[in-house]
Amino acid sequence: MDKRALVASALTAVLAVSQGAAFAQESGKEKCYGIAKAGQNDCANLSGTHSCAGQNKADMGADEWKYVAKGTCAKLGGKSADEAKAAQKK
Repeated sequence: MDKRALVASALTAVLAVSQGAAFAQESGKEKCYGIAKAGQNDCANLSGTHSCAGQNKADMGADEWKYVAKGTCAKLGGKSADEAKAAQKK
């Protein structure tokens, strides 16, 4: 892969991540950890074992997340990003 292609690929990845975060904020969504079924996560997990949507292997992984409507995560039995990170450190 040449240098231009590598730079273009990296820029595309950064833009995709930033647009995803902006989408979540604008649409009233939040990340909810521990509720994603196998293959239905929305992006990379906290432990770093994968970096893309749909790659989780087990249901309800504590480090896997999905976007949900703001205010509904706890009702679904999930954790916020801060709660999930704190639980992972234990």
